[in-house]
Amino acid sequence: MFDIGWQELFLIGVVALIVVGPKDLPKALRTGARLLNKARAMSRDFQSGLAEMAREAELDEIKRSVEGAARFDPAAELKRAVDPTGRFTEDFDPTEFNRRIKEAVEGGPPTGPATPLPPTPDAQAAALSAAESSPLPPPAAAPAAALLDTPPPDTPPPAAPEAATEPPAPGAAAGR
Repeated sequence: MFDIGWQELFLIGVVALIVVGPKDLPKALRTGARLLNKARAMSRDFQSGLAEMAREAELDEIKRSVEGAARFDPAAELKRAVDPTGRFTEDFDPTEFNRRIKEAVEGGPPTGPATPLPPTPDAQAAALSAAESSPLPPPAAAPAAALLDTPPPDTPPPAAPEAATEPPAPGAAAGR
């Protein structure tokens, strides 16, 4: 700490012997040792107080994090993650939703395009025998270009083009 060697210590001892005197030197050394021990004890108490304050601060921080984890609501966090603005919750009407589900389950009006059920093996056999006994040839497959040009089932058909006029026959007068 002070980096005092033997020579410096010897010099301090000689000065103390001259200043204090040989009779009071042991009493002065005891008093100096007590003061040094008190200073060390105060230093130890100060350091332990600082360490205890640091531990309490860490414990308070840990306590706050545990309390925060105890207050964690997974449903609210999920709702906040899915709908942060709350717009979807405001727009959602549970009675309308329940009505639509009930109609779908009970066979109410369909809400989307109907898809035909796959034919049963008996129906396939009946259709095959009817096709074999029919005098008409089987229908030709539609070309791929025609399939691509068909509009989706939810869109209305395009408007019919206006009636086109036929060009005048050759030799007919244009300005009658």
